[in-house]
Amino acid sequence: MKKLILIITMATLSVNCLAQKQTKPVYDAALAKKLGADKYGMKKYIMAFLKEGPTRLTDSAARMQLQMAHLKNISKLADEGKLVVAGPFLDDQPIKGIFIFNVATIEEAKTLTETDPAIKAGSLIMELHPFYCSAALMEVVKIHHTLENANFTD
Repeated sequence: MKKLILIITMATLSVNCLAQKQTKPVYDAALAKKLGADKYGMKKYIMAFLKEGPTRLTDSAARMQLQMAHLKNISKLADEGKLVVAGPFLDDQPIKGIFIFNVATIEEAKTLTETDPAIKAGSLIMELHPFYCSAALMEVVKIHHTLENANFTD
């Protein structure tokens, strides 16, 4: 009986291992081209570190209004395909968040950062760096819209 249980257990484990074995995904040349991927599935972006600026708003209503304008600008840039990732850091530090821009040059990213009301107001400054990452980031906004049940700017 013990041998039978051992054989059944081993067979079950073997079947589970085979079922979980993953095969390499099939290369999708059309998707790679659409997303701007190189042969490694990667592409160049510009990353922005959003840092505390010299201006600190003390009025809570003005701070909230500026934050909403900042979020609206983020949504606009994402909808235009220029911003693929944006988000705050959740700890209290001088670096407040990041943007990852889908642009080729720091100059283009700088022009986009200048559209942000928080940059214009001086409450944020941005430090820009070239960044090399998976071209799959280009799909983040589209996927995100299928996951959100509410929007920050509504």
